[in-house]
Amino acid sequence: MRLLEREASLASLAEYAAEARSGAGRLVLVSGEAGVGKSALVERFQRDLPDARWSWGMCDGLSTPRPLGPLFDVADQRGGALLELCRAEAGREELFRGFLRAVSEPGALNVVVVEDVHWADEATLDLLRFLARRLSNAPVLIIVTYRDEGLATGDPLRAALGDLVVRRPARRIALAPLSAAAVAVMAAGTGWEAAELHRLTCGNPFYVTEVVRAGVREVPPSARDAVLARAMRLDGESRRVLDVAALTGTRVESRLLESVTDCPAPVLDELLGCGLMIEDGSWLRFRHEIARLAVAGAVPAHRARTVHGLVLAALAGMGCDDDARMAFHAEAAGDAGAVLRHAPAAARRAAWLASHREAAAQFRRALRFADGALPGLNNRPDAATLAGLYEGLADELALLDLWPEAAEAGEQALAQWRAAGDRPREGAALRRMSRIWWNLCRADQAVAAAEAAVSILEPLGPSAELAWAYAVHANRRMLQGEHDLATALALRAQAIAEPLNATDVLSDVLNTQAVSAAATGGAWAGQMRRALEIALSGRHQDQAGRAYANLCSMHASQRQFADAERYMTEGLAYCDEHDLTTYATHLRSEWATVLEWSGRWDEAAALSADLLAAATAYSCNRLCVLRKIGVLRARRGEPGAWEYLDEAAATADRTAEPQQIVPVRLARAEAHWLEGDADRARHETELAEEASPGCDIWDRGAVAVWLVRTGSARPAPGDLAEPYRLWLDDHPMKSAQAWADLGCLYDAAMTLADTPEEQALRRALEIFTGLGATPAARIVRQRLRGLGVRSLPAGPRAATREHPFGLTRRERQVLALLCARYTNQEIAAAMFISARTVAHHVSAILAKLGAPTRAAAADRAAELGLAEAES
Repeated sequence: MRLLEREASLASLAEYAAEARSGAGRLVLVSGEAGVGKSALVERFQRDLPDARWSWGMCDGLSTPRPLGPLFDVADQRGGALLELCRAEAGREELFRGFLRAVSEPGALNVVVVEDVHWADEATLDLLRFLARRLSNAPVLIIVTYRDEGLATGDPLRAALGDLVVRRPARRIALAPLSAAAVAVMAAGTGWEAAELHRLTCGNPFYVTEVVRAGVREVPPSARDAVLARAMRLDGESRRVLDVAALTGTRVESRLLESVTDCPAPVLDELLGCGLMIEDGSWLRFRHEIARLAVAGAVPAHRARTVHGLVLAALAGMGCDDDARMAFHAEAAGDAGAVLRHAPAAARRAAWLASHREAAAQFRRALRFADGALPGLNNRPDAATLAGLYEGLADELALLDLWPEAAEAGEQALAQWRAAGDRPREGAALRRMSRIWWNLCRADQAVAAAEAAVSILEPLGPSAELAWAYAVHANRRMLQGEHDLATALALRAQAIAEPLNATDVLSDVLNTQAVSAAATGGAWAGQMRRALEIALSGRHQDQAGRAYANLCSMHASQRQFADAERYMTEGLAYCDEHDLTTYATHLRSEWATVLEWSGRWDEAAALSADLLAAATAYSCNRLCVLRKIGVLRARRGEPGAWEYLDEAAATADRTAEPQQIVPVRLARAEAHWLEGDADRARHETELAEEASPGCDIWDRGAVAVWLVRTGSARPAPGDLAEPYRLWLDDHPMKSAQAWADLGCLYDAAMTLADTPEEQALRRALEIFTGLGATPAARIVRQRLRGLGVRSLPAGPRAATREHPFGLTRRERQVLALLCARYTNQEIAAAMFISARTVAHHVSAILAKLGAPTRAAAADRAAELGLAEAES
């Protein structure tokens, strides 16, 4: 069959290949529904580009994919240093760098095809992220194919695509089904009426091809009957071999197929001749995955189990070291012993490669057999083996932000270690549960578990486990504002960890010490960066994620937004590449806080809503998002604020953490104040004050201001951040300017709103109106009217409402200077505002114009005639 209606796509591929040949590497994402012709397009392009060096990698449609399968496929084809790294079981970073070197060899254009990425494991998605950041100067064309139908909101591929498409080397090609005219060409001479064939197949090339070839008169939604009608033409021996091939996986080695089935060469020839399978070097693979699934689904269950058992034995005889593959066939064969040999090993390998979802799936697979619920296991594993499996599962789930499931697994591990009488591991299990319970906002249990771990491990003498127990206990005390005790415990952990070279513990305790130092006014940044350096050099993913999260969080809390953005960007790249969902979520939550503080409320609300949809109930990550959504709704006068703030208060109280309780109570105080309920606002502020001694100068400053603002008789705490101190020292204009310089316009407006001066109140009203802070604007209008002012704007400026993109007056002024190619510093000087404020205006302009860069915004303004109007 001809390749129809793909000329434009082939031309795009040729263009991208030419760019890659010149040294500007490209990552091309080829998407479309199953059977639309993604593989056919790439195979045709290979014929058009015979002088390139081609490599192919496949993502297998196994229930738990093998980590980095495409990388190992390419290594098998290319050999050399990359293959040696794979055989040496090198770490991810070495494999990624080795892969890039292998496919960037000078000379001919290097083309790498990665097929069926909708089945990719997390490590493979991270490999694509890694490459997308580094292809700009490499003579490489990477073509990625994937199905784009049915991607759920939380699908890892969807998140990866969001990261990839914004990279400079990325390009997209979306394949649509064939038109009625193209289907008519394919139907010519077949006896099919073209319109009916198009109606039945919806233009899917695979469906059309299979129906035409099989000669059937009906086509079900999945084309199953069309595929099986074609398979039925094979004789009995060839059909048996086809069934084995379908159950083996997306691809099957020729020698494996021969070993399992004893099939003669003519049988393989017949399989290739029927068109369902094609040769791929020393492998055979189905031309379409839909065909494989249709054939595999038609094999009776009892025979499928037998086939999987034969495949498992044959792979073992061939010396297969792919534990993920072996575990898949072992489970399908019902061979519990083989599952328990291979699934845990596959889980550990996946964790090493930072495919934590796959690691968790492998641990679950092992536990399905280990608990004795499934047949085929003669002897149930001992308590220590079971504990190790539950322990591994708990650790992986913790990294994936799946805390309720992690708690169940962790409790099982603890019970099994106790049954085994292993005191050191029991102490370690308690330390693990302390972390899990803390993330579930169960403070009492978290502290009790940390103390119990220390009491068990201390009599056993110095060990890495005791160092970890001290480290976790220190962390619990730090979070509850007991910074002196936290530092003392951290130093104990450090004293044990250093002689043992336990660098993961060392990174963790340096992190804790840095947080406590920041809260008590000490130097912290150098210590925190050291914690990050140790974690990165030691490949301690958990500690690196924590260090990035705290670097972002602490810079944000001190309103150092540029530094916070730097660590947010670096940290997200690391956490997404290493499948660290917990820390990636925390970083995104911190960024939503920065957006809130810097007046980018639409972005903050949108990001917070996305995070809340994916958050675990009663978790710390959920708590932070609840506060942001609640306070933003209160500030905008939107309904539903108390739904979020009530849940936030209940959850914060369970944490017993000042850093959680104070912001939530102040958010509730502000919400009551905006509603005109001074008594409740004062009560919430005083609850915040009771928790504030363990907080830093910024949280204490906020408490101090709200105590005065709500008329509380309680004394304000001392040692406050400068903007709050200036306000309390009766320098409201200086305080407002300090807030403006930091980029916190809402705080500046709140400060101005507390003054009795008309000009300050007018400026506050302008800011509140621009932000959409309707309740605060209403309060300021009332105060202005109390001063006798009558000429006041009633709402958003008419110019803003009438502007086609909703730009405010100030944003239009900034846009005019953008069109004149001014830098942020030049705009700041021309408009007498801070460069940070300019940056926020530029971000808002880009969002409203839908432009990725300032240059693109200027170009779009020129195209739409806005530039001349603004000037």
